[in-house]
Amino acid sequence: MPSTQASAYPLTVVVLAAGKGTRMKSRAPKVLQLLGGRAMLAHVLQVCGRLNPAKLVMVTGHSAPLVNQYVAQHAPALLPTAHCQSVLQEPQNGTGHAAQLAAPELPDDAVVLITMGDVPLVSAEALQAVIGLCDNQRVALLTVSLNDPSGYGRIVRNDQGQIQGIVEHKDATAEQRMIREINSGIMAFPVRLLKPWLRQLDNHNAQQEFYLTDVIAMAVRDGVEVQSHCLSDAQAWQVAGINSPAQLAQLERQYQLMQAHQLLEQGVRLADPTRFDLRAAAGSPLPGSLECGRDVEIDVGCIFSGTVRIGTGSRVSAYCHISQAELGEDTVIQPFTHIDGEQAGVSIGQQGRIGPFARLRPGARLADDVHIGNFVEVKNSSLAQGAKANHLAYLGDAVVGERVNYGAGAITANYDGANKHTTTIEHDVHIGSNSVLVAPVTIGAGSTVGAGSTISKDTPAQSLVVTRAKAITIEGWSRPTKK
Repeated sequence: MPSTQASAYPLTVVVLAAGKGTRMKSRAPKVLQLLGGRAMLAHVLQVCGRLNPAKLVMVTGHSAPLVNQYVAQHAPALLPTAHCQSVLQEPQNGTGHAAQLAAPELPDDAVVLITMGDVPLVSAEALQAVIGLCDNQRVALLTVSLNDPSGYGRIVRNDQGQIQGIVEHKDATAEQRMIREINSGIMAFPVRLLKPWLRQLDNHNAQQEFYLTDVIAMAVRDGVEVQSHCLSDAQAWQVAGINSPAQLAQLERQYQLMQAHQLLEQGVRLADPTRFDLRAAAGSPLPGSLECGRDVEIDVGCIFSGTVRIGTGSRVSAYCHISQAELGEDTVIQPFTHIDGEQAGVSIGQQGRIGPFARLRPGARLADDVHIGNFVEVKNSSLAQGAKANHLAYLGDAVVGERVNYGAGAITANYDGANKHTTTIEHDVHIGSNSVLVAPVTIGAGSTVGAGSTISKDTPAQSLVVTRAKAITIEGWSRPTKK
């Protein structure tokens, strides 16, 4: 996505990411839990990166070394304009306390946007709207009007509609709890105004914590205008925080549904948008990408990860998993096929027929009109036009020529216990069922390998090669019986 327009003043972003996330019941820090196949913190950093901040300050606490390591590793890709640093909040005494710790790192001439590491789906447009309202002159809030605001801090306004403060749910009166507009926790301030207010915070409240929200009343007291950008109830998912596996699953569905509808708008035929997943490549901080030509059909339960391209007229049947792969035009992927190109990619030409229950591993390169059938595995191998391996077979580290027919139960023995070796099968070869090709070995063009053969030496072109032991029949033989 393109970056938003740069502001006339420097922007600093503070990300609050100190929480332990006890309800996640996980060894991993909460902000490193996966959403769409990548850490929720990656979502936050990427959307902040679209704002072109000059600086980002992480407030960490629980598992701070892991969080800091993640930011150091991935910030260059997600926040190319920002200098990143962190401060440690220990113990965690509220959002106001977190902001107090970050304050010394905030340039006085900047606007600071404060957001949370466990709110991964907020849009850059909403954040930019808050920054624009602030304009280095005012306090600006991102708020939401909820049908059920229970548990959230309420936005208190006077009779003229001007914001007077924020009251936390536990501290609110019965009348205040009737207010539907709630605080998202995302705020923007002129730093020169925020720092004095932070020094005045106290913890005289129900939770005995330092609330950042108390700063709003201080701004009103000092005559500083407070404005809000308010999202509707239907947009509330943008500011939904994640504190439990159930909430994570709920936002995962929202995220996937957003991606599914984008594909539908592009003309992709999804059998059921609620049963579709597009995830990041394993370990990547960047989102997955699915590019489709015209008239592409995707059945239910399919998972795509990394960068996947599907050519015009192709069809992906139910319950397939495809990662880091390119599919040519008019190709059919039958149900329960696993295409794993995470390390070296997988490519399939036009009019391919793959599956069902096939497995293409990294480095599989299939030309046009190649057929890979049920329970066939292909790894680091190229198959030329018209080659077929239709049943129960393995091709590893192989170069397969045009129109080769690779029989059921055939395998390339490519590993000698220490090194991998290549098997070359030249064009128009027929490999009989249950054969073993012991690499390195070349099967000459036009040859036939008889069923059940073990081939460990190169074979000449246009030959028949059979390696079978002579059949021995013992008449009158009796099978042993149990004593």
